[in-house]
Amino acid sequence: MKNNFSNAKQTLSRAFCLSATVICLSVSNTAFAIFSDDEARKAILDLRKSLATTQLELQGEIDKLKAENAELRGKIENLEKQGEDISSSQKTYYQDLDSRLGNFEPRTVTIEGVTGTIQPSEKKAYDDALKAFQAGNLKKADEAFSAFTNKYPKSPYLPLALYWSGNSKYANKEYAGAISQLQNLIKRYPNHSRIPAAMVTLGSSQLESGNKAAAKKTFNEIIAKYPNTDAAKDAQQLIAATK
Repeated sequence: MKNNFSNAKQTLSRAFCLSATVICLSVSNTAFAIFSDDEARKAILDLRKSLATTQLELQGEIDKLKAENAELRGKIENLEKQGEDISSSQKTYYQDLDSRLGNFEPRTVTIEGVTGTIQPSEKKAYDDALKAFQAGNLKKADEAFSAFTNKYPKSPYLPLALYWSGNSKYANKEYAGAISQLQNLIKRYPNHSRIPAAMVTLGSSQLESGNKAAAKKTFNEIIAKYPNTDAAKDAQQLIAATK
């Protein structure tokens, strides 16, 4: 009986110690678990903070690069615009220079199908004569065109000068002079575009000077060579006066 009690006491004692040990281990494990969670949370928070900082820094670098790129693109566009302006200015400068040089140097030109070399003073002389004719100053125009044909006999403007000279003389009732200038034009430049109109003035000058036969011949020639033209219509109307 005594031995049984002693054994039971020892068993209870062992059980208590074991329970105490389990409790201590449980408390210790719980504390360790809580400590580990805090450290993990702190590590995660630190990591997030670090990542956020890094992202902000990267975004800042990206924004900076974008700004620098935009500034560089703007500079490039500005340089390209400056290059275009310089190129345009140079083109205008050389065109102006060529134009100025052309005022002092002979030039090869084609005037209504006639090609030749003209002097600067030559064009001005023709232009001044034509302006006088257009202004109704027929005497001045006649003198200017006559002077031009004598001074520039090889000019590409000569066919026009002869044409306007003949018309000026006709308007001034200098019919013999008109006939001479217009016949000279027809003989030297038979295929010139002004020939049909010149022949109408020629026929009119012949008619006004009393040579109806020559006028009739000229008008008939116009009708035969240049049908369906304004010159032919004019000749058809004028031919009636030759009867």
